[in-house]
Amino acid sequence: MTTDLDLLGADADRAYTLLASLVTPRPIAWVTTLNQDGSVNAAPFSFFNVFGDDPPLVIFAPGDRENGTPKDTALNCRRSGEFVVNLLDEPLAAAMVATSAPLPYGTSETTAGNIETSPSLSIAPPRITHAPAALECRVHSIQEIGNNRIVLGIVHHLRLHPSLYDPATRRIIQSNFHPIGRMAAPDWYCQTTSRFEIPRPH
Repeated sequence: MTTDLDLLGADADRAYTLLASLVTPRPIAWVTTLNQDGSVNAAPFSFFNVFGDDPPLVIFAPGDRENGTPKDTALNCRRSGEFVVNLLDEPLAAAMVATSAPLPYGTSETTAGNIETSPSLSIAPPRITHAPAALECRVHSIQEIGNNRIVLGIVHHLRLHPSLYDPATRRIIQSNFHPIGRMAAPDWYCQTTSRFEIPRPH
């Protein structure tokens, strides 16, 4: 026996809550962009992932506000064509969640939350200084499918905390990277301190 739900019909109003609670854990993109007045917008998105390496491609989905207008991140990406995906670990979790508050357009979450930023190498939006990794991206395209908005970005530069990178192997030191993951909507997250390794067959 199964419970069957029609996500395009009778149960459409539950699609977000159900899918966001099942397809877990999801990585979190803490995206920084520039508002039209030059202030910094920061917002988290867990409909996010990396989707390729040639070119390096990331995708995230900034939705609309409750009144149906695009969120600030979506407006900024369309106008400027640039954004930074900041990856975060547990010490930054509370600050990240705080930036999800619906502030008026042009209000800087980094200023309101006293979140330190640093200049990017190749684009105008800054990175979050204490994020362990930051992906400097330029918008490739923006697609709208129904009420979904998908931003595809090409990663131009990767900024890493030195403790995460082994120059000898040119790999990430997994034991030093502890990102948090998004779990059930609306308020659940997970740690990644408990992990296991299974070698792939040759």
